[in-house]
Amino acid sequence: MLESLAASSVKALGWSIDNQFPSDIQQCVMLAAPHTSNWDALYARLTLKAMGVNVRITIKDSYMKFPMGPFIRALGGIGIDRRPKQAGEERPSMVQVMINLFQEHPKLCMLVTPEATRARQENWKTGFYYVAIGAGVPIALAYMDYEKKIAGVGKIIYPSGDFEADMREIMAFYQNIHPKYPECFSIDQRYKP
Repeated sequence: MLESLAASSVKALGWSIDNQFPSDIQQCVMLAAPHTSNWDALYARLTLKAMGVNVRITIKDSYMKFPMGPFIRALGGIGIDRRPKQAGEERPSMVQVMINLFQEHPKLCMLVTPEATRARQENWKTGFYYVAIGAGVPIALAYMDYEKKIAGVGKIIYPSGDFEADMREIMAFYQNIHPKYPECFSIDQRYKP
């Protein structure tokens, strides 16, 4: 029922859905780009719900406590705790903590905004790639094209281990997507196709 309501909402807003997300994928890292407006989150959540894709977002574990915790969990939040498990241990990296989440959750689609901000970034955060490699999961390329009013998942990348080649393939996909604020978006210039 929620999927039908989300699909009706997407259509009522004048958008269409691009669903290239295979139904047999149980785990993935999903990129959401371009990210230039707060509206991106609304369109992305509605579109992914309409597609039946239940994405999760990472958030600092302390935000998962009452009173905000139940609300954040309902929105797909999953707590990240990077504190060492024992005294004297090194603090785990964010990449390792996210890899561990894939080991703990057999069904997990982790949504990541590689630009990390709505401001123009010519160098994306690339931890998502190492999470996908470490967890052995594909990378789903989600997008919102404001010019064409299409949102969804347009491509699945199975990381080859050739970081630069895979990043060029990802940038080739995103270079022709039209964000709400074009002046605030750039593909990662280091891996320009």
